[in-house]
Amino acid sequence: MPVPSSSLESIRREIAGLAARLVADGGLDYGAAKRKAAREVTGRNRPPASSLPDNEAIDEALAEHLALFDEQHESRVQRRREAAASLMQWLQPFDPYLTGAVWKGIVAEHAPIHLQVFHDNSKEVGIALLDHHVDYEATTMAHLRDASEVETLAFYWHDEPVLLSLYLRDDLRGALRASGARGADRGNLQALLARMAQAGTGPETDGGQEAAPERPVRGMRS
Repeated sequence: MPVPSSSLESIRREIAGLAARLVADGGLDYGAAKRKAAREVTGRNRPPASSLPDNEAIDEALAEHLALFDEQHESRVQRRREAAASLMQWLQPFDPYLTGAVWKGIVAEHAPIHLQVFHDNSKEVGIALLDHHVDYEATTMAHLRDASEVETLAFYWHDEPVLLSLYLRDDLRGALRASGARGADRGNLQALLARMAQAGTGPETDGGQEAAPERPVRGMRS
């Protein structure tokens, strides 16, 4: 017997709320949090796909949760956006775009600054980081538009966690077409600064490239 649409929507809201708490308090990513929350709410190991909320619903629930229970959220958003802007200035030759939690302004404690760079020689990105004493760890993650994987570099910049995804320049065209309920899924430095200015948190800048750090930047450790 089909579940009434009103009941199904109520289940999705409950799953989204629990998933948001798992993201905020447990450091889970959206996919893992959504699956775990669905199992707990429905009592099934394999909940029906129709019961799963979309990521925009989790965004809304997470934003509400952080506003209510995380006194550091506003300052964390500002701090990580400022660090992102600083890093993007330095990475300008590699076409950096900010995406994810920091771009959206919904930043749980464990959420890194997620930058995507679009450059045909990814080794140059790693070399540039090492040349300036940025200690990173390499891993992979799902491609932004298909089932393949891309290399990622994880490190800290100004004591904030960063995840840097390395894409080919041709991938940029498809990336710029993507958008969600909150607008564009990513933005370049100019777009980030505009978003920060709108929020009243823009950094002071002279418009030029930021110098590379004078001291080693601590890498991320598992």
